[in-house]
Amino acid sequence: MDGDAAWRAARAQPIADLDAHFIATNIPGASAISQVGTFLSGSPTPFGQCTLPHPIPTLFAPFILPGAVLDPNRILVGSRSNFGAELADGVGEVGSFLSIDPSGRDLSVPPDFAQSDGQASAPPPVGGEVQMFSANSPGFLNSVNNKTANTANYTGVSNPLGLSNNNAFGRLWPANAPFFDTGVGSSSILDPTGLPLKGAPNPKIGGVYVGNLTNRDAVAFTPPPQPGFQQEPQVIPGALNTGAVGTALLGPSPDGTCKAVFAVVTADGAIVQEHTLKGLDGLAPAGTVQSIVGLSWEDSPGVEPRFGVIMNPYIPRPLAVKGVVRQLFVSEPFSNTIAVINLVISGTAPDQVFGLGSVSRISSRSLNVPVDLAPVTRDADNVNWASNTALDQGSDFYVANRGDNTIVRMTQKGGVVAVRSVDVDNSPLDDASLNGIATSPDGTTIYVTFTGQPSQRVGGVFALPAF
Repeated sequence: MDGDAAWRAARAQPIADLDAHFIATNIPGASAISQVGTFLSGSPTPFGQCTLPHPIPTLFAPFILPGAVLDPNRILVGSRSNFGAELADGVGEVGSFLSIDPSGRDLSVPPDFAQSDGQASAPPPVGGEVQMFSANSPGFLNSVNNKTANTANYTGVSNPLGLSNNNAFGRLWPANAPFFDTGVGSSSILDPTGLPLKGAPNPKIGGVYVGNLTNRDAVAFTPPPQPGFQQEPQVIPGALNTGAVGTALLGPSPDGTCKAVFAVVTADGAIVQEHTLKGLDGLAPAGTVQSIVGLSWEDSPGVEPRFGVIMNPYIPRPLAVKGVVRQLFVSEPFSNTIAVINLVISGTAPDQVFGLGSVSRISSRSLNVPVDLAPVTRDADNVNWASNTALDQGSDFYVANRGDNTIVRMTQKGGVVAVRSVDVDNSPLDDASLNGIATSPDGTTIYVTFTGQPSQRVGGVFALPAF
């Protein structure tokens, strides 16, 4: 079957079996989404044996109980609202991540339930089905746990546009555009309390990276964190120069420290990498991904454009032989393409980092303003990179199309497996647009965020069966 015939066949598949339903509504600017999933208890080992203290037995325990804010079954949903919590002073726009029980139906989120600050729960009749996880409010400042950090006066969430959970050996990492697409971006490491990382490996970072304040060459400190530690210049130049609009866990650093490293894609199409101990290095220059600076959605000018970012750690042999160690898939909404970015290892010991290899693109007539990506099967059991943004071995991925409210299932080579139009409660999304997508750890459910006002609802999330 040629490409055109495959595309037509995929488009012709029936959608009557999809029974999508609203989970929660009245979430302004609903964006990044993830089901929490199980946090593993092992230590990463790909670049040498690691013996790391693990957060699960102590710090996480009360937060992962049934009904708690990081209950593995709950979903985290980004929003352009503080839901009544006071805005932190001078560090960007309102924004939050809500923790929501996905078994609920058509929950209406109260607009001011979090005015007391902290991890508040919505009042009855919604109750604990909706909880605040973290927001751009004084109760979630980096300074609460990291008073000497270069970013002490910032919070971990502000106009959030990306989220990657380190279910393997760590915590939750939002990506934010606190000053929209043209201002500096931020990215953070959040404890289950919703606060930036307590007991951070580098007290000058704490749990929040911003602009160039947390670059590798900007976070030297005394005394050193370990004997013989020396702060070095950046291996690859870079900074969060524009809004952070997508992120994915890369796994433990190739330098042997076993510290987590995340890739963050910024609005100008650059990619940076963030090391919990050594700080931020560049990875790929601006324009590697098609820039979205100055662009906006035609249907919702007040909603920030964003990238979908997922990571493939299971590299096909021909690429692995050439030194490729990771792949990133990044949606390019305004060109209807998906960038495939091959990563290699750069630098010399003890300062090896991920570097840029080759870049290619997936094109298809099934792509119509692709706003987000999600694994069909997310890696849920590998202690090196289990995450909502990590593809399991050989997994296809889903594409959420904002342009026509369809979801496309694609192979890693760009083949179209199936296309589904999204109807919710038997009604088309005439007054709403898809804005984010996630899959459940067991692969049976797709969760999608939307913006707009279907049936007078203002933004939210719905669920539909996987296909």
